[in-house]
Amino acid sequence: MSNRTLSYGLLAAFAVLLGIVAGMVVLRPGSVQLQSGTLLQQPRAVPEFSLQGEGGKPFIKADLAGHWSLIYVGYTHCPDVCPTTLAQLKAVEKGLGADAAKIRFIFLSIDPARDTPDALAQYTHYFSPDFLAVTGPDPQLQALGAALGYVYQKVPGETPQAYLMDHSSALILIDPKAQLAGYLTPPFKTEALVEDLRQTMEKAS
Repeated sequence: MSNRTLSYGLLAAFAVLLGIVAGMVVLRPGSVQLQSGTLLQQPRAVPEFSLQGEGGKPFIKADLAGHWSLIYVGYTHCPDVCPTTLAQLKAVEKGLGADAAKIRFIFLSIDPARDTPDALAQYTHYFSPDFLAVTGPDPQLQALGAALGYVYQKVPGETPQAYLMDHSSALILIDPKAQLAGYLTPPFKTEALVEDLRQTMEKAS
């Protein structure tokens, strides 16, 4: 399969995702508009899932409860977008100050073949010791993607291990009830993200 065919496939997947988001957000009156994205008018339930965190420790739906979570989908071999976004999230964490304790920043790898839990932890801790990193079997990642609205696709490289992963770039916001609350979309601005997250958490408290 050619890279062009893969790109067309990913574009089609993104088109489906946009349709889903339109149905959940744009076509529903009363949605709260943020500087960086949109909150859903009605948070959506997240299905049960089973992933792995640092040291292979299970990471399940219950781990999302009791606090806000901001999920970024990517992989450690990403050449540019992923490290740039994680560096920006580090700045957001710093900008939130004491409010950062109310939210967990989670890096969700969609490349389990190369991103072991320990390798993920080492990668994310470079940006912040408080960032979490999780991954899991591809069927679990695909099922969770269908629920949370992210897509990804492998793009072969010159060697079997030199592939890239095309993936969604939106930040996924989960509320303390472990429900999908909304999306923050690029281009990201640190100050806007800080303000949006702080206001969202304050209004919900």
